[in-house]
Amino acid sequence: MKWSTALLSLSVSAATATSGELEDYQKTAGISGSLTSVGSDTLAGMTTLWVEEFQQLYPSVNGQVQASGSSTAPPALTERTAQFGPMSRPMRNREIESFAREHGYKPTELRVAIDAIGVFVHRDNPIKGLNFSQLDSIFSATLRCGATRHLNTWADLGLDYQWAKRGMQLFGRNSVSGTYGYFKKNALCGGDFKSSVNEQPGSASVVQSVSSAINTIGYSGVGYKVSGVKLLPIAKSGADYVEANQANILSGKYPLSRYLYVYVNKDPVKPLSPIEREFIRFIYSKQGQALVAKDGYIPISAEIAQRELAKVDISAND
Repeated sequence: MKWSTALLSLSVSAATATSGELEDYQKTAGISGSLTSVGSDTLAGMTTLWVEEFQQLYPSVNGQVQASGSSTAPPALTERTAQFGPMSRPMRNREIESFAREHGYKPTELRVAIDAIGVFVHRDNPIKGLNFSQLDSIFSATLRCGATRHLNTWADLGLDYQWAKRGMQLFGRNSVSGTYGYFKKNALCGGDFKSSVNEQPGSASVVQSVSSAINTIGYSGVGYKVSGVKLLPIAKSGADYVEANQANILSGKYPLSRYLYVYVNKDPVKPLSPIEREFIRFIYSKQGQALVAKDGYIPISAEIAQRELAKVDISAND
């Protein structure tokens, strides 16, 4: 999973800008055992990088990353079949309540990176950008974002090409994905997707599908951009389109930016196990956040890292 060269260089510079005050990870003694992660496909690459580099530091650690979608994380944490639950959206109230019924306390939410949802079209599509009302008209069956009619062809958006008269091919994530839920809540104002949206099991497959024909459009994490597609600027309304670049995502100007999360089962009166504690410390270190940038996402600041570590009773200087 890589951004374009330009976006990737911005991401790496973001790591320098935001990770400069993060602590270097200092290896400790006696860490062994298993690390199990179940959850988001969006965070699969990042989580795998964390686990692999952690295993380089601690060869006695066994790691397993299962990426089936954000909705698989809460039950895995609740049932203790996973220690870490990566999610590209916050847990829903019913998921938190189910966990709390089992354990008597809530799961702990940790912000680990910043991402954005991109809207992709074929690289030869000349469209300049889209706003939320237009996205609603294209993807939604219910029209909740100010749209007044459905848009079914690119000719409906004013493109005067023979191919533009063909029906749009729509691609998106499946319903277990946090990306699906985020796009539905924000770009579609909570409306239901059209039945014609081709749901894909992974973020990369959405973008690959969009690259396959000129009349396509799909949404996925911006880090999945490939050479065959164009990442569109997006506006909440009108034509004041905002590029999905590092500066706009980090500032929140880009309207489809979001935090990415890892959830853990932290008993408020008991410490984490040594392996869990050290893995979380690694995530919030310079090395851990450099891997966030390597995977095409934006690292969090040292200030946010300190806040998140405090949630699980860890000091950045431990």
